[in-house]
Amino acid sequence: MLQAPTRAHSRVLGLGAYRPDVIVTNDDVCQWIESSDEWIRQRTGIVTRHRAKADVSVIDMAEGAAREALQKAGIEASQLGAVIVSTISHPYATPSAAAALADRLGATPAPAFDISAACAGYCYGIAQADALVRSGTADYVLVVGAEKLSDVIDNTERTISFLLGDGAGAAVVGPSDVPGISPSVWGSDGSKWDVISMTHSLNEVREISLAAEAAGSLAAAAADLGEDGHKLWPTLRQDGPSVFRWAVWEMAKTAKRALDAAGVQPEDLAAFVPHQANMRIIDEMVKQLKLPESVAVARDIADAGNTSAASIPLATHRLLQENPQLSGGLALQIGFGAGLVFGAQVIVLP
Repeated sequence: MLQAPTRAHSRVLGLGAYRPDVIVTNDDVCQWIESSDEWIRQRTGIVTRHRAKADVSVIDMAEGAAREALQKAGIEASQLGAVIVSTISHPYATPSAAAALADRLGATPAPAFDISAACAGYCYGIAQADALVRSGTADYVLVVGAEKLSDVIDNTERTISFLLGDGAGAAVVGPSDVPGISPSVWGSDGSKWDVISMTHSLNEVREISLAAEAAGSLAAAAADLGEDGHKLWPTLRQDGPSVFRWAVWEMAKTAKRALDAAGVQPEDLAAFVPHQANMRIIDEMVKQLKLPESVAVARDIADAGNTSAASIPLATHRLLQENPQLSGGLALQIGFGAGLVFGAQVIVLP
């Protein structure tokens, strides 16, 4: 029996981004919830967020980001050994967004699959790409975080809807002569499974639809369950205070473990790219990690909002655009979110 020859190292070779055209301000959001621009800025650091038009899909955004990443990496889609898409907002349970994306790019017959790890999904994808490249299973792997979260929110609720935006970020991972991706520190805590979750399961939606068919009225079936008809579609909710405490205290520990796994100190970093969940969480993590002022901190959330799986690649892309001198430096990236799940690693910036 033969096994694939292994490689010692891998690295991120190129990044791409897609930001939708529609910009939603805090004042726009306050049409739907009782709040204010000042309150949202103070509590979250968000000023605007991007939202995709109705005719723009998760796959459309993923394609835009992927094509730039491929171009930056200097490879053709036909050279990809795998395509990984992290998303929680692709509207089909199957087939995967990754398979459709691979076809659009011309990567067929590369294996393609989606992962559902919410805001940690991009870091999960990088961990898998690193393993695929170093094991010799693939020469190059495309990792995409793509979200159309505007499809899975109820604009009138105020636990999470005002935080979220749409977009996609992509990375190409390939072989390297020197270490470019540290061991990943990742995991989950399913005991907090319901802290960030959907209002209904698809089974519940089906039951409601069948009841409506029997009753002859969706509104009547919804009323029987104490619901408004227009709120039957599953949308996101969160227990904000619980998520905040977990992110601030537990994720700083995870970030420190990732630094230890990489064998680097905070002062060795050129950049810190945390999941863009809340500016206050980012600021607290910077304090707990004791990052020196020389470390560039990604704060894409101010303009992009929380884009779940897309947030880290989008934030990294912007950081490099605005600070090209960071290229070749070390960046600590950490994602955390619904599950609850988390993942972190140190990478060499492309």
